[in-house]
Amino acid sequence: MAITSANQLELLQTAEAVAREKNIDPGLVVEAMEESLARAAKSRYGAEMDIHVAIDRKTGRATFTRVRTVVDEEEYENYQAEFTTETAQPYFQDTGKQGSRWMRDGSEITDYTGGAQIGDALVEQVPPVDLGRIAAQSAKQVILQKVREAERDKQYEDFKDRAGTIINALVKREEYGNVIVDVGSGEAILRRNDKIGREAYRPNERIRCYIKDVRREPRGPQIFLSRTAPEFMAELFKMEVPEIYEGIIEIKAVARDPGSRAKIAVISYDSGIDPVGACVGMRGSRVQAVVNELQGEKIDIIPWNEDMPTFLVNALQPAEVSKVVLDEEAGKIEVVVPDEQLSLAIGRRGQNVRLASQLTGLDIDILTEEEESKRRQAEFEVRTKLFMDTLDLDEFFAQLLVSEGFTNLEEVAYVELDELLVIEGVDDETAAELQARARDYLEAQNTKALEEARALGAEDSLIEFEGLTPQMVKALAEDGVKTLEDFATCADWELAGGWTIQNGERHKDEGVLEPFDVKLEEAQDMVMTARVMLGWVDPDDLATEETDADMEEVEA
Repeated sequence: MAITSANQLELLQTAEAVAREKNIDPGLVVEAMEESLARAAKSRYGAEMDIHVAIDRKTGRATFTRVRTVVDEEEYENYQAEFTTETAQPYFQDTGKQGSRWMRDGSEITDYTGGAQIGDALVEQVPPVDLGRIAAQSAKQVILQKVREAERDKQYEDFKDRAGTIINALVKREEYGNVIVDVGSGEAILRRNDKIGREAYRPNERIRCYIKDVRREPRGPQIFLSRTAPEFMAELFKMEVPEIYEGIIEIKAVARDPGSRAKIAVISYDSGIDPVGACVGMRGSRVQAVVNELQGEKIDIIPWNEDMPTFLVNALQPAEVSKVVLDEEAGKIEVVVPDEQLSLAIGRRGQNVRLASQLTGLDIDILTEEEESKRRQAEFEVRTKLFMDTLDLDEFFAQLLVSEGFTNLEEVAYVELDELLVIEGVDDETAAELQARARDYLEAQNTKALEEARALGAEDSLIEFEGLTPQMVKALAEDGVKTLEDFATCADWELAGGWTIQNGERHKDEGVLEPFDVKLEEAQDMVMTARVMLGWVDPDDLATEETDADMEEVEA
């Protein structure tokens, strides 16, 4: 079929029909036609030629042109599509050739006195091609491929900014436990682990889902939905509670056991509005609407509090809490509950404490009052024995020290005398004797630790480093850190310890200096000081970084 014999307007009519059907820009369809015709022309004139096709957007007339570009002589490879400056000159001077023109930087050349330059292009019109059966089929495939790509691009553009919102979808089918749904301009997938356990979906059933992720992939954009995400519940409350939508109430945290139970923490920025009452609604109407959407999932609405122990007490409701001990650095919190409240605090299969842990972001250890009392008693006995053995005290006197809050020898040795004098039966002479014994013992321990560290190979550069005690140096030497250079290569968490997340679970990383109560910030400072002393880090650069960090903190 020759292009010249076809109805030229038919090309535009076809492009518009396809564009309407696929809901894409007609210009993209015309571009696909131009590319398909160009490929067909190359198969006719030769694959080495650079053939372009332009379809007039008003008349539908297709113009076929051959382009030859002037390139550097070293890059000259294809004589069918390229010129050197020397071979281009005869063509450059022949400006009257019918249907040809020279282009430079996208504009037609009018001044030919300077000769051809690298980058110039000769554009010559060539006769339209006859499309045989194979060429026509190939052109059709190119058009279909381009249309599919345009559809995928449009679908991605439509949904990429909708991630994090709720969408109404129509169930189409189920494949291997995954539900394929129609979202209007394409399909999305609700994977098996994103479905609420006991839900079953029928074809043509309408469901609400949370757009969890939108990815551009080779097979087209993939839209992943979820009904188990905590954000889904937050968005449902935003739809049901006007105060949340308006920003008067904020959802600070959500924890879910999908299909069973959930906890949601809310705060009100208007003292006249109760955040819990607003979310519950008149006779529970608002929360009930969310519960119905989530197939009866029970929801505990909790007032959020900046004070973490107070917030945790709220999160563990309905259990009563006797005492809370927070370790912020380790991200752990201990909760003491009455013996009869233990099962309620833990919940069925640990559900209550697990959700409270997710809500607060802390590891929660729950103890009964009896267990906590036994642990305190054990700690009391260990400290009492420590003072008896090291300070040569009788049991009663050692117990007095522990009762006053002394936990180690350093506190006894270097505390102000006045703090020892408050102990019943301790006068100035007794207090001075206690401190002398503690210091003598500590000095003996330091001397012994220093000798053992040297025996392990610890060098003076490490031993004399400010901030490291002899016991610390010994521990480092036992771990293979024997020089200041070795110490400077350590990471802060290798010294102070830390926590890592593996498969969604927190794991403790033991630090070499962790037994000496070295904090992460202290470890960072010591390592950086060692690097400055060795000349690895410029102190001026360090000061600049600290200033920038301070400025960012102030701005924040």
